[in-house]
Amino acid sequence: MTSLDGVIPGIVDAHLQQWNPRRTPWAANRASRLYRFVPGIGDRIFPVIVSRADREYVLTPRTVARTYEPRQYAADIAGVPAVAGVPIDTVVHMESHWRAESIEDQPAEDTTSVEETRYVVGLPFGERGAPRLGALIAHADPRAPEFGRILDEHAAVTDLFRGVRIISSRHPDPRVRDGGDTEGMLASAAFLEGFGEIAARKLIFDASVYSHQLYDVVTLAREYPDTPIVLDHFGIPAGVFGPIGLRTGATAAARADIMRLWRERMTTLAGHRNVSVKLSGLAMPVLGFGHERWGNIGDQATLAEMIGPFVEHIITHFGTERVMYGSNYPIDKPNSRMDMQVGALIDCLSRLGPDALRKVFRDNALRTYSIEEVSAP
Repeated sequence: MTSLDGVIPGIVDAHLQQWNPRRTPWAANRASRLYRFVPGIGDRIFPVIVSRADREYVLTPRTVARTYEPRQYAADIAGVPAVAGVPIDTVVHMESHWRAESIEDQPAEDTTSVEETRYVVGLPFGERGAPRLGALIAHADPRAPEFGRILDEHAAVTDLFRGVRIISSRHPDPRVRDGGDTEGMLASAAFLEGFGEIAARKLIFDASVYSHQLYDVVTLAREYPDTPIVLDHFGIPAGVFGPIGLRTGATAAARADIMRLWRERMTTLAGHRNVSVKLSGLAMPVLGFGHERWGNIGDQATLAEMIGPFVEHIITHFGTERVMYGSNYPIDKPNSRMDMQVGALIDCLSRLGPDALRKVFRDNALRTYSIEEVSAP
């Protein structure tokens, strides 16, 4: 493994989420409410009260039901310098579902997501070993009434506001977790019309879809070629490493087909120069690593071997200018320590040399999210 020491002063984690169950208004988050009051019981009855789709998505209630703020994140990244040679010094916060469960449930004047923005900028980033907050991506739905006004409210809260994300992932397997409220959301007429408010303000859009939905991102990129779009979690090829849900990835042939279709769609998407890819979610449970609640990958070498073909394909087609690293913590935490995740990705990229490492682990995120570089102390 190549060290990043002398290549960059620190890593930018372009995909971090923070929450506190006492303050986070997640709709229908029964596991969070129960775990907050009775952690031991929450562990035992988690498989009973939570759907299989949600269990396979997070593996353990501890991922979402415990507070995860800068202090917890600082503890998780403490081992990164030992494998990378440099610390994580900057983060991009990604919205974490502070909203009603469906657009129909939201009042016309809903500003729940703006409350998340206020919460995040009030957290103690940059203190006691925690990295600085470099940028913030908020939730907002282009189909919603007063979408433009809500964008402006986010911007009024902080000058770190850079854009929005709405999770639109939906899967044909009924036992795989859906994030979006309707199929084809990104390509719908209402979404495309509302998206003009993002373009007019020169904001960024982070897209979160499953791999079979990647052509929806193609449609969006084609309609708005001047708006930067960042594809989260390298397109989430759910089940590509093993069985999830009812039948997804259940056989070697099925997993090969998931990989083939992912490759084809990513190649097409790469033709749109306004699209970047985030190498985040590398250890997401929904990829099919396994179902044990305390880790299913093993070690750094195993993770590097599994993600290597995906990283290679992305770099081949998107180049090193349109790819960046993100931890997706704490969702990836059950399967992979942060140092293991960072080390595996360095292993995959080291053959490309220091220029590629600098871009993927720092420069591309700084540029894409308009984060000001800081001089080393």
